[in-house]
Amino acid sequence: QLTMSLNSSTLLNEENAQGAKRNTECLESLLQTPSSVEDNPLQQLQLASQEVLEKAKKSGRSKCPRCNSSRMFYCYTCFVPVETVPTKEIPTVKLPLKIDIIKHPNETDGKSTAVHAKLLAPDDVTIYKYPCIPEYEEKRHEIALIFPGPNSVSVKDIAFHLQKYTKKGVCASDDDCSREPLLKQAKIEPEEEKKPNEGISSSRSEGTRLKKIIFIDSTWNQTNKIITDERLQGLLQIELKTRKTCFWRHQKGKPDTYLSTIEAIYYFLVDYHQEILKESYKGQYDNLLFFFSFMYTLIKDAKCCAGKE
Repeated sequence: QLTMSLNSSTLLNEENAQGAKRNTECLESLLQTPSSVEDNPLQQLQLASQEVLEKAKKSGRSKCPRCNSSRMFYCYTCFVPVETVPTKEIPTVKLPLKIDIIKHPNETDGKSTAVHAKLLAPDDVTIYKYPCIPEYEEKRHEIALIFPGPNSVSVKDIAFHLQKYTKKGVCASDDDCSREPLLKQAKIEPEEEKKPNEGISSSRSEGTRLKKIIFIDSTWNQTNKIITDERLQGLLQIELKTRKTCFWRHQKGKPDTYLSTIEAIYYFLVDYHQEILKESYKGQYDNLLFFFSFMYTLIKDAKCCAGKE
């Protein structure tokens, strides 16, 4: 966004056509709106060039190389870019842990942002369609679920709560503790074990025991069936309370802290990087919003020009 002001009267004198007038009003609105991170938190992202998306937008819908369906930018069923968006021109993001996304079967594929994560971090993201999800029971000491609730904790408290999980051991039930405690499995990453002289902090040692994060991809009204599934019971729950959504399909009646799936993944990783890994954040995961930020701008501009803002 630009911060300069626009002399609308001069422009309107030069442009008499109704279409030109509408475009001028739209441009005036955009230019006179002060630019701030609060108004558009996406503008400060360190993103790869989106020129490939600009070109694809101009050429229109294209075929999915796998199923031949006509799509824009990417195929949301095959999780691949369309023919006009070469894979080599799409950034790849390496994540510090694995991510499972559980999609509700009634969630509309074309409206979900979960596919963005799979496209941009293909090696670290797996998407499951409920009820076909993994068994997490024996790995509860190294897995957490992103979901708001009365027992949810903040990202900065992950290390403390994982420590409690490992100290108690992880048993299927209170009476089923006769087997070897799973505490022995909860150890730091192999590469850190090989470097004992690096002086890893206690917090970081505990934090790196977290190996996988689970996200639920559905409307908020559909989450109950998934969150109450017995396979997800007993997992540490984490809530992201301080971020506000930019999603254009935000559900009415829900707080603006209820994020879209890709926003939740991105903001969790930023907080995890700073709070648990104790490293300064320098845009390492910004490209997870590569598609989201581009579509946000497209839709915002379209609404402006349609007189909806």
